[in-house]
Amino acid sequence: MKLTGVELRHIEMPLVAPFRTSFGTSTSRTALLLRVVTDEAEGWGECVAMADPLYSSEYVAGCADVLRRFLVPALTRADRLDANAVASVLAPFHGHRMAKAALEMGVLDAELRAEGRPLARELGAVRNRVACGVSVGIMDSVPELLDSVAGYLDAGYVRVKLKIEPGWDLEPVRAVRERFGDDVALQVDANTAYTLADAHHLARLDAYDLLLIEQPLPEDDLLGHARLAREIRTPVCLDESITSARAAVDAIGLGACAIVNIKPGRVGGYLEARRIHDVCLAHKVPVWCGGMLETGLGRAANLALAALPGFTLPGDTSGSDRYYRTDITEPFIVSDGHLSVPTGPGIGVEPLAAELDAVTRHIEWIDPAAP
Repeated sequence: MKLTGVELRHIEMPLVAPFRTSFGTSTSRTALLLRVVTDEAEGWGECVAMADPLYSSEYVAGCADVLRRFLVPALTRADRLDANAVASVLAPFHGHRMAKAALEMGVLDAELRAEGRPLARELGAVRNRVACGVSVGIMDSVPELLDSVAGYLDAGYVRVKLKIEPGWDLEPVRAVRERFGDDVALQVDANTAYTLADAHHLARLDAYDLLLIEQPLPEDDLLGHARLAREIRTPVCLDESITSARAAVDAIGLGACAIVNIKPGRVGGYLEARRIHDVCLAHKVPVWCGGMLETGLGRAANLALAALPGFTLPGDTSGSDRYYRTDITEPFIVSDGHLSVPTGPGIGVEPLAAELDAVTRHIEWIDPAAP
C-alpha cells in the first residue's frame, strides 16, 4: 500500500453544554480529522489534541504543522506502508503522539478497509458491546451536578466519573453518594490538579468507596503517585502519566497505580494502546478506555479497543448525545448501558457528508508529489 495524499480537515463542533475540568472549560470541540488516501483504499483518522496546549503540550494547529512538514512526507517516502510500519517510520520525530496517532489511525483504517477486516477483530476484541460510563464536568453548584448525574443514570450509564479540583471534591462526591447511594459505580478524575501535600485531604475520599481516583498528581510525578497510593485506600489510576507500554511497566513496577486509563491518542495510536493493554493484562492491572470528546470516528475506534479482554472497567465511551446534538457519523446510542462495537471494515463507520461539511472550517491537501 502506498500513500498518495492526506487531507487535513479542521472542524468545530458545539457541545451540548460547557464541559469544565481542572484545566479549563470547553464550549465547542475544535478538532483535526485526517482522510488518508492510498492506492488501495481511504481511511479516516482523528487527532484528539485540543485547540490550546492545556491538557498536553500538543494542540490542533501544532499537530497540523508537524503532519504537514514532517510526518506525512516521511510516510510517503516509505516503499511499502502498513499500520505496523507507521511507528517505526515516524520514530525519529520526537513526541507529537497525538499527531502520530491520528495518522496511524487513518493508515490502519485504510489498510483494513482494503482487506475487508474490522478494527475490533484486528486488535483482538472479545466482546461485541462495551459498558458505558460518563464523565461529568465541574459544575457551578451541587444541585446542578445532582440533576446532571440523575439524567445520566436515567439514560442507563453504568458508571459515573466526576471531574474534581481543589475546592470541588469532597462536597460533590458526598452529595452524589448521599443522593444516589453506594450502588452507583463512582470515580473521580483530578487531571493533575493536586500535589503530594494534598495526600491527607485526598484520603478523606476513602470514605465514599470510589472505584478509583484518576491522575491526582502531575503526569511526571510517578514517585509521588507511588507514595500517595500507600497513603490512601482509594485505588490510584494513571492517565496522563501513561504515554507508552514502557511507562506503564515503570508505573506498575513502582506501585504508582493499580488501574490504568488508556487513551489511544495520548499514547501514539491504537497499536501502542494494545501493547499497554497487554502489559497491564500480564500484570493483572485492570484498564479502561478514556475519552477526549471524540467524534463518531474516534468513538468507533475506541469501542473496538475497549472490547479487548483487559478492559474490565466501564470507560468514557459514552453515546454521541453526551457531547453533540449532531455527530458527523451515524450517532452512537446507549442501549441497556452499553454501546455496540462496529463490525464493518476498518473502524466500521463513515462520516456523513452533510454533517461533516456543516462543521468544517478549513481543508488542506498534502500532496506527496509536491516539491
